Order: sequence, then structure tokens, then C-alpha cells
Amino acid sequence: MDRDHLQYFRDLYDAFNRRDADAVLARTTGDVDWPNAWKGGRLTGHDAVRAYWSEQWAEIGPRVEPLSAEPRADGRVAVTVRQTIRSRDGALLGDQEVIHLYTLRGVLIARMDVETAAAQ
Repeated sequence: MDRDHLQYFRDLYDAFNRRDADAVLARTTGDVDWPNAWKGGRLTGHDAVRAYWSEQWAEIGPRVEPLSAEPRADGRVAVTVRQTIRSRDGALLGDQEVIHLYTLRGVLIARMDVETAAAQ
């Protein structure tokens, strides 16, 4: 990746927090493999991921802030994030640090996985 990893992911999460699915998906492969961290399972492709986010954003208000981004020996990039989840009326539902693991194909995200910060 030509750019600093942390800045790349700051830009990505800024778009997510603005609810700009197109800007986030522009940084993924067409066959991106994405976790359904909200309800379980996995999703494949832009249409499935966009639908997932649209449903999620209609019901809850996630905000994700990247804290660090470090390459791992296996080639993935581990991004430690603070996730704050609020209900539609603003009540706090969750606030925690987790690791988002990204598999890149060139500069595009091909897969994302989630692990708890304690699991690293």
C-alpha cells in the first residue's frame, strides 16, 4: 500500500461514519467478503454489503474510530478501533475496542474479519 495504513483506514471509517456506503465500497473488491458482525454470518459483494449497512443504519447508530493500523506477518492489516453503538434515540448500546482485520488485494479490501482486542 502506497499510503500510510492508518490514514487509509481513517479515510475509510470517516466515510462509514458519514454513512457514505459508495465511498467505502469504492475501496473494496467487487467480490468483497464481509462479516455480518451485527447478526452473524458473512456477506459477499457490494450489493450484499450495502444492504447490510442500510439495514444496520436504519436500526442502530454505529460510530467507528480507528486507533491504530499495523501490518501482520500473514499480510493482513490489523486495525484497532473504538466502536460506539447507539440506539436510534441516542441511548448507548455498546462501547468497546475491537480489531478489524483486513485482507487487501492491492489497495482494495478483499476481506474483513473481526476479533476482540483481547484475542490479538
